[in-house]
Amino acid sequence: MMQFRAAVYAALLLLAGVTSALSQDVFLKSHDGEVEISGTLLGFDGEFYRVQTIYGELTVDGSGVFCEGPGCPNLINFVADVSISGSATMADILMPALLEAFAQAEGYEVAKESESKQRFTYILSAPNGGETLAKFRFHASSAEEGFADLLADEADIAMSLREIRPKEAELGYEAGLGDMTDANRSRVLALDGMVPIVAAGNPVTSMSLLQLAEVFAGKIDNWAALGGPDAPISVHMMTEESGFAQAVEDQLMLRANLRTDEEAARHSRNEALVHAVERDPFAIGIASYADRGNTQLVTLQGSCGFSLAASRRTIKTEDYPLNAPMFLYFPARRLPKIARDFLSYTRSPSAQIVIRRAGFVDQTAEEVPVNLQGDRFANAISVAGEDVGLEDLQRLTSTLSGMKRLSISFRFQAGSTRLDAQSRSNVQQLARALEAGVYDARSLYFVGFSDGNGPAAGNQKIAERRADSVRKAVLTAAETAKHERMDIQVHAFGEAMPMACDDSAWGRQVNRRVEIWVK
Repeated sequence: MMQFRAAVYAALLLLAGVTSALSQDVFLKSHDGEVEISGTLLGFDGEFYRVQTIYGELTVDGSGVFCEGPGCPNLINFVADVSISGSATMADILMPALLEAFAQAEGYEVAKESESKQRFTYILSAPNGGETLAKFRFHASSAEEGFADLLADEADIAMSLREIRPKEAELGYEAGLGDMTDANRSRVLALDGMVPIVAAGNPVTSMSLLQLAEVFAGKIDNWAALGGPDAPISVHMMTEESGFAQAVEDQLMLRANLRTDEEAARHSRNEALVHAVERDPFAIGIASYADRGNTQLVTLQGSCGFSLAASRRTIKTEDYPLNAPMFLYFPARRLPKIARDFLSYTRSPSAQIVIRRAGFVDQTAEEVPVNLQGDRFANAISVAGEDVGLEDLQRLTSTLSGMKRLSISFRFQAGSTRLDAQSRSNVQQLARALEAGVYDARSLYFVGFSDGNGPAAGNQKIAERRADSVRKAVLTAAETAKHERMDIQVHAFGEAMPMACDDSAWGRQVNRRVEIWVK
């Protein structure tokens, strides 16, 4: 009770003298009658009231007050009401699959009510026709609309296939949502890839990332320029407001200083885009790896001969350059307990199975033996020369011999020392594994690599600094881990094992990485 009073009195002292223009629809009174608050009820999560008062927005523990007024919730038969808005891809497939699996795991009954294709509600109830426990209301739209709903307090969770924009984060902070760029305000739910697709039978099976960007910019408009038939190229893309299309602009087009051709056919659903490409032998589109229908994938290839094919493993390790992490964003306020339980479930091993079955890429850490890592060591030999000598390759081989690479990798934002979104999520994932003792009594190596730009000695030092910075970030996040139970080391091999050609910004970013090796 004393903590409750202190919080309220502090708010009163800071904001005294402010006059009210609000409708007073709730009246909260402490059990001893010494503290009274009136205002507009913004939300109730089953435990805490969120009230807009003349002193600003206050969060009040419901166990310490009585509620009176027309806005007071039903405390006996409380129904959690959770609004989720944003990415149609996530709303149509992934989130319902996870919600249904969560309900089954908890013994709840689940039913779906649809208003339209864009708006539907999942109702969770106690078993055997018991009382309604929660309503999860979905608005399947776009990342932009999801963030707009979050800012307008019309959504509790936003779904997005891209990171929040700086302007959106700024508006969120001004609206009292907290720092939306903070690690605690977002979560990578699953992974997807942005893959170029063509109709089955198209003779063009590979192209460079620059060529792909030029195709979508309209600079390459005939298949003959790519070794195909003399026929015009029909370009298909998601609508401009979709997070998927914006991620394509960020990761592909802007790095080539290009923009998608205004004549490109736009689609509001990935399914529609895929069907359009399937029917047109001269079409190309960029689609979700999880839902590409009967189309044919185009392999991304560099001038040096290294290929970047999309697969579950290359997306998970970020070796594929056009990744699309699937984000959930939530403001700095409490969600109802059942919503928090659902979010906790999404990180569980059973949820990762659901994610895989839905066609997306899960985040379960896998240990990959050397013999299943394709041409990595052959690539290392192919670039050996003056900068990378036999001694470097021997050191790399002897260090990693007998070890397995984790599917968790760390890469950095373009032109920045900050980890990218998927890698920041990987920090938390690896930290949780360390805290759970998964790697106790094992060796865990943080191994740094660089691109080939600049002197080899300098690249070696940069790779080592990056590996050590990732090690520090993971150990800082793993607060309860017993570090002494593991053999944790930092190694670096600079430009000795490239994953892609260094002749493009995309290839260099793929090569700048920190890998985790275990034994």
